[in-house]
Amino acid sequence: MKVALVHDWLNQMGGAENVLIALKELFPDAPLYTSIYDRARMPAIMRGWEIHTSSLDRIPGIYRNHQAALPLYPFAWEQFDFSAYDVVLSNKSGFCHGIITPPQTLHLCYCLTPTRYLWSTEGYLQREGVGRLRRTLLPPVLTALRLWDQNAAQRVDRFAAISRAVQQRIDKFYGADSTIIYPPVDTHRFLPGERKDYFFIVSRLIPYKRIDLAVEAFSRLGLPLVIAGDGRDRAALEATAGPTVRFLGRVSDEELHRWMGGARAFLFPGEEDFGIAPLEAASAGVPVIAYAAGGALDTVIDGDTGLFFHEPTAASLAEAVRRFETMTFDRERIRAHALQFDVAAFKRQIYRWVEAEHIAHQARLSRPHPFAQKDPYGTA
Repeated sequence: MKVALVHDWLNQMGGAENVLIALKELFPDAPLYTSIYDRARMPAIMRGWEIHTSSLDRIPGIYRNHQAALPLYPFAWEQFDFSAYDVVLSNKSGFCHGIITPPQTLHLCYCLTPTRYLWSTEGYLQREGVGRLRRTLLPPVLTALRLWDQNAAQRVDRFAAISRAVQQRIDKFYGADSTIIYPPVDTHRFLPGERKDYFFIVSRLIPYKRIDLAVEAFSRLGLPLVIAGDGRDRAALEATAGPTVRFLGRVSDEELHRWMGGARAFLFPGEEDFGIAPLEAASAGVPVIAYAAGGALDTVIDGDTGLFFHEPTAASLAEAVRRFETMTFDRERIRAHALQFDVAAFKRQIYRWVEAEHIAHQARLSRPHPFAQKDPYGTA
């Protein structure tokens, strides 16, 4: 197979970029196509890759504010030529599934989520802190982009989803079936440590993460909660926190490993498409207390590797913490569960999926067209 990789944009590191690195390790000879590439902000490993960028890459200032070019992405993605490839694998959360491939080229899409600011607009606007003026101007643009996005999804031959929640969105918004392949987790990054008497969170401190629920619940319970990470909500969270809640700010990897490995439990109060952090905690043998929604439903086994709370309220979380204190968990069992989501497992599943879909696609191409047979009426 001659494979090409496609990724929305390269101007910051995050979960999507970690997936991309794993895909590049799996297909080391595959060139990468992306809309923009900020070399200065991306890891050195990418500088040795063959990377093709769109015309958007030449727009001044786009690396710092790629959302400003929102209406231009459909045009940019449709300009690439993929006729030289057997398989194109897109790693999509934005618009890159909108590439146009010829009939002989198989387009597989690893879907991190249907384009969030089109289909989960209110949550995205809150997450990004979008101001009133932009909220007023965006609706007609988003309506047009939704139509394009839905049409572009029909160009994909097969989808894979990162969780059941994303699988349901692909079905609802794109009308397509998908295979679930969980994203890669570096389960060897965290190891069990000596257990201490505190609960732990590591997160960006922004609204949709719902750290406010944990702060309120633990302030009421009077139990120790340690929060690592920073963000625009930090000052407001600190103002409402009780004396048992401690904010660390940004921490080094060494400090993060120590805090994670020693925690009684890891808290995951928001709703995510998947959520890597709960599995990082599980790889350290730490049980997870999570809101029962989104990707947590795929990664936490209630009563075994952690437990759920079912309402997005501080009271529901507090009740789950009280239940947690009456339970015991097998840390080795929790770690064994996390290992099923390791990077090696991801690569194995992706490769098998790509290989099987390529074989099926080749069979479809070689199958005779039904009208190619002899005309039974003798008119051909």
